[in-house]
Amino acid sequence: MTELPRENWQSDAGEAARRKVLASYPLEISEHGAELDAMARLAAQVCNAPIALVSIVFADNQEFHGRCGLDTRETPREQSFCAHAMHLETAMVIPDALLDPRFQANPLVTGPPHIRFYAGQPLKSPEGAPLGSLCIIDVEPRSGLTDSQSDALAVMARAVMALLERWRVERSSAAAQSRSQITILDLEQRFAALADAMPQMVWSSPADGQPDYFNAQWVEFTGQPASASLGSGWLTFLHPGDSELAARVWQKAVDSGEPYEVEYRLRNRRGEYRWVLARGTPQRDAEGTITRWLGTCTDVHEAREQAGRMEVLSQELSHRIKNIFAVVGGLVSLTMRKQPELQEISRELQGRILALGRAHNFVRPHSPGSAPMVAGGSGLKSMLGNLLGAYQDSRGGRVEVSGEDIPIDDRSATPLALFFHELATNSAKYGGLAAVDGGVAVDIARDGDDVVMTWRERGGPPASRPGEAGFGTRLMALSIETQLGGSLERDWEPDGLCAVARVPISAMRREGSGDGA
Repeated sequence: MTELPRENWQSDAGEAARRKVLASYPLEISEHGAELDAMARLAAQVCNAPIALVSIVFADNQEFHGRCGLDTRETPREQSFCAHAMHLETAMVIPDALLDPRFQANPLVTGPPHIRFYAGQPLKSPEGAPLGSLCIIDVEPRSGLTDSQSDALAVMARAVMALLERWRVERSSAAAQSRSQITILDLEQRFAALADAMPQMVWSSPADGQPDYFNAQWVEFTGQPASASLGSGWLTFLHPGDSELAARVWQKAVDSGEPYEVEYRLRNRRGEYRWVLARGTPQRDAEGTITRWLGTCTDVHEAREQAGRMEVLSQELSHRIKNIFAVVGGLVSLTMRKQPELQEISRELQGRILALGRAHNFVRPHSPGSAPMVAGGSGLKSMLGNLLGAYQDSRGGRVEVSGEDIPIDDRSATPLALFFHELATNSAKYGGLAAVDGGVAVDIARDGDDVVMTWRERGGPPASRPGEAGFGTRLMALSIETQLGGSLERDWEPDGLCAVARVPISAMRREGSGDGA
């Protein structure tokens, strides 16, 4: 008789841990009975025994999941031979149960099936937890198993455990997949709840660009079920004049993976069209592949109408300011005709007023139809082309403006216009623009946080430093140094004046203003 060793699995804590491992196996009666029955039959044949069982020991009973020669499916644990065998490292062999004090009074010995000989090979999990045994039973006493039978029983026990372990893994995988599906469903429900709570219209689309979700706000706005907007159905709610543009911009975003943004008119439940701003952002996986698009539609109808009203008001105000320049210029002209002795001063003053008018006209708010027709942009470079155009010849070589078209606004346009107007009028009187073959080159460049504007004359009479600074000189210094916070340097070179103005970029336009003038 083999002595039972002491194992941690036999303690209360060990038994609790064993039951937890046992619960991870799919051991419902008859679920895998056919395969385990086949293993029992093979064990009975190899060991020449009338009965063979795959016995799994639970808390209160043992169940026979593989059977050969026995109809009983389970017995109480206190009657179980296998409950002892499963704690051993090798097979437990009982030659004659009637002679073993542990089992001689066992109902399975004294009554059916009248066990006399028992040999049980333990079944243990990869964690070492004892689960039961593969056993063979005879109703007659036997001296034991042959070596080949013992080896075969051990091999078949390992085969039984391989089957059990395979089914365990399959069950674990199925449970994980089920949990994943539940998690995905839970996330979808949470997203839908969050999207429905948002004040904006929310939509979502797979990577192919066919939207498959619209939230409650979209349904409320359109007055139609979400199903009517799926796929390309959303386009039917757009104004006929906007649907082609919206579809084209959306397809371009889907093809390129760039964010989607477009404004269009969307029909509401009352049949009215309201402007909305549609935006979409691609969601990507770890490899950068787009998996889904998430987007919103925001009602901007009132804001758009308010912006339109403000644009009209701004244009009207600017138009009135332009008229003031014209009126002032007219008053100067009238005064000049009545007082000839003031003609030279009046002409200078009128020229400055006209220069301010041209600068204001360049930077004031415009509609598409009223915008000044200046090629190349709407910044400083472009304004100079407009301001100095009167000094240009038919070949376009007298005045050259090069460099970057730095954005400006109405705050910087006035001092810049006065500065360059004074340079141009002085050049037309005494410098490069006074000579037939002379000219001026203006270069605009960024230098760190500054804009450097270089005025260089050529082909004029030799330049000389003036004596006392006149009004024009003081006006240029006031424009660059005082109003724009910059610096001004002038150099009277043999070929003409070179003036370098350095102005902080921050003074050229207000923070947050548009890129254009």
